[in-house]
Amino acid sequence: MFNYVLKRLLQMIPTLIGVSLLSFIILQLVPGDPAELIAGLDASPEEVQIIRERLGTDRPLYEQYIDYNWQLLQGDFGTSLRSDNPVLQEILERFPSTVNLTILATLVTVVIGLFSGIIAATKPGSVRDHTAMAFSLFGISMPVFWLGIILILVFAYYIPILPSGGSSELKHFVLPALVLGISSAAVLSRLTRSSILEVINQDYIRTAKAKGVRQWLIIYKHALKNAFVPIITVIGMEIGNLLGGAVLTETVFSMNGLGRYIIQSIQFRDYSAVQGSILFVALLFVIVNLLVDLCYAAVDPRIRYDRKEA
Repeated sequence: MFNYVLKRLLQMIPTLIGVSLLSFIILQLVPGDPAELIAGLDASPEEVQIIRERLGTDRPLYEQYIDYNWQLLQGDFGTSLRSDNPVLQEILERFPSTVNLTILATLVTVVIGLFSGIIAATKPGSVRDHTAMAFSLFGISMPVFWLGIILILVFAYYIPILPSGGSSELKHFVLPALVLGISSAAVLSRLTRSSILEVINQDYIRTAKAKGVRQWLIIYKHALKNAFVPIITVIGMEIGNLLGGAVLTETVFSMNGLGRYIIQSIQFRDYSAVQGSILFVALLFVIVNLLVDLCYAAVDPRIRYDRKEA
């Protein structure tokens, strides 16, 4: 197990280098000069050039990229062009809001997704099966920003029981968590249904039925347990998608989270902030994937990450 974890941690290095290189190249292709934005419309070319020299954007791109990675090795994500504060400090200030949103959205995903998938699999072809799959199709098809606007209209305007924005109290996270969770729950519901249907006709399930074991016990103790490995995979992937989906959701609900911070940084051409945020989110992705792989062994005793398998 230790060798496997060490190997996966070492694999993070080329992954993060690739993310930093790709984000650096893409940002350089974005139209606009941050020096001109900082200097203002009335600035002279000489003033703009002085700002470029201070920011280092007048140097060759390869020198900028090397310096950026050298700073990363020292734990320095750069300095924000908007606020002149350390990027890592600003990320960590907004990260708790995004984490809270992701946790609540994951809870919505697991509860709704597993429940609807199970009730659909227990009676395939029935009304509740078609209803659950219709919900799944709805969740997959609806864009996050559209669903967020609809929920704001219903629950913040027509039936004003929840706030339409903010991130200081638990009630501010209810609507955003529902928006993110419903979309992910739709994916989990379909996979749960198909996974349970694959194992529900196995011999050990028929044996349990012949012994008179109740159906709910067969589903939860036998079928769901053996179908849980692909379900865990999707849950892990959806956690990553929830972190990415927070970019739009936090903007729609005016939340002070990492997603909205990325949008604001892109609008201002704040290269350091955008690169640092992307790298930070990529690091979270690979950590979540590692934790998901480790969960396999806990769910299925047949899976072991010994030295030979690693």
